[in-house]
Amino acid sequence: MSAVLPDPLAASYRDPKKPLWLLPALIPAIVATGPVAHLMGQDHAAWYVLPFLVLFVLVPILDWLIGDDTSNPPEAAVPDLERRAFYRWMIYLAIPVGWATTLFNVWFLSTHAVPWYGVVTTVIINGFMLGLVMNMSHELGHKKEWLPRKAALFNLSLGAYTHFCIEHNRGHHRHVATPEDPASSKMGETIYRFMFREMPGAYFRGWDLEVERLERQGKSDWSLDNEIVQGWIGTAIVWGGMTAWLGTQALVLLMVLAFLGAFMLTSANYIEHYGLLRQKKPDGRYEHCQPHHSWNSNHVLSNILTFQLQRHSDHHANPTRSYQSLRSFHDIPTFLPLGYTGMFLVAYVPPLWFAVMDKRVVKATGGDASRINFLPAQRKRLVQTYEMQDTASAA
Repeated sequence: MSAVLPDPLAASYRDPKKPLWLLPALIPAIVATGPVAHLMGQDHAAWYVLPFLVLFVLVPILDWLIGDDTSNPPEAAVPDLERRAFYRWMIYLAIPVGWATTLFNVWFLSTHAVPWYGVVTTVIINGFMLGLVMNMSHELGHKKEWLPRKAALFNLSLGAYTHFCIEHNRGHHRHVATPEDPASSKMGETIYRFMFREMPGAYFRGWDLEVERLERQGKSDWSLDNEIVQGWIGTAIVWGGMTAWLGTQALVLLMVLAFLGAFMLTSANYIEHYGLLRQKKPDGRYEHCQPHHSWNSNHVLSNILTFQLQRHSDHHANPTRSYQSLRSFHDIPTFLPLGYTGMFLVAYVPPLWFAVMDKRVVKATGGDASRINFLPAQRKRLVQTYEMQDTASAA
């Protein structure tokens, strides 16, 4: 029997971004800049504003200056990349950094007299960063092994969002880019309307999916095997302990941070599939999710900070593929003009969002209204505005 020779591409490949993966593991600590400066006797407003400037000004500028990174690891090297423990440990490192920073800020704001702007800025930027920390559960929750899946569940308990992995894996990935998916935004839908549809919709779908799993096993809805209930227990322990120690102000802070963290995940969902629609086949089922059913970004720094969440097409095509192995597809028209930190700010101003993205939806779909996921109340207006073909209406 002849020996199988190693692929020279796999043996020679070195990840050029490997040193950068420490950055998203440590970046959550930046949200403590204002409180740490205060403890050191520096209470100028600039210290509280600094994290905003870094994430929402400096990162988009550097993304623009550096340009896109469209390089992909050779497929022969992917199995080795997936095996390397370094990449998994960067995720595991980010979780305690994010937790420690969040709990530190809750302690600080509960026990120190801080100017109003210090409270507001610290809470908002920490809420945003909590969303990034919960994004680590998005990465871990797709793994097949017990440890990363439980780590994902534990991590989500800080933000009381433990239904996320269940809904995302078993619901969103099945129904993505269809009207049935509460986590896929529709053309003409503002992020604020989407929030009121997506956040409760994702919770109820996650609960229903978990109950269905338990019923197949003959177990009660409220069994301790219910992973959402497990997460609630973790939330009760953490939030209850902080409240017993610091008082009700800590509970209020944790609740606000949890909402803001969830809204950050909602912001990502809003961007990722806006207006894109999978087609129904003659048998009534939807076509398989294709790369052009997701919006992508190859901006370097914002991709690093989100563990390449912005290479979203490959994620939906290969959900278990780890962040370091995700590819850019060069032949799809769905690319964002900015990375997520920049696009979040655009999304929060709906007229600006529509001006930037609606024409991109039309271009990506070839002006075929049957390939667009519309907000029903806006369909007629948008079809007329962009002079689209509307075979559905004609029929």
